[in-house]
Amino acid sequence: MYVHLGAGTSVSTRNIIGVFDLENSTLSKTTRNFLKGAEDSFCVTDVCEGLPKTFVIWEKNGETRVYISRISSSTLQKRLKSLSLGL
Repeated sequence: MYVHLGAGTSVSTRNIIGVFDLENSTLSKTTRNFLKGAEDSFCVTDVCEGLPKTFVIWEKNGETRVYISRISSSTLQKRLKSLSLGL
């Protein structure tokens, strides 16, 4: 199954490690350092087309990507839940 993250980008749900709210999670210095490191390593893909709300950590075959999305984390989590339930 795939979930749409924005800007025509969809990723496999089985490779999603986590979905995080940018506003709340970036209060942590550790999270800010993680995102900075991902950006410095060119592992960040911006698919937000506007104000970013969420970041999604995705991994496949040892490759990690961070997607920045304008779709709220709660909406993405609902989509993931409905996909896993087959709704």
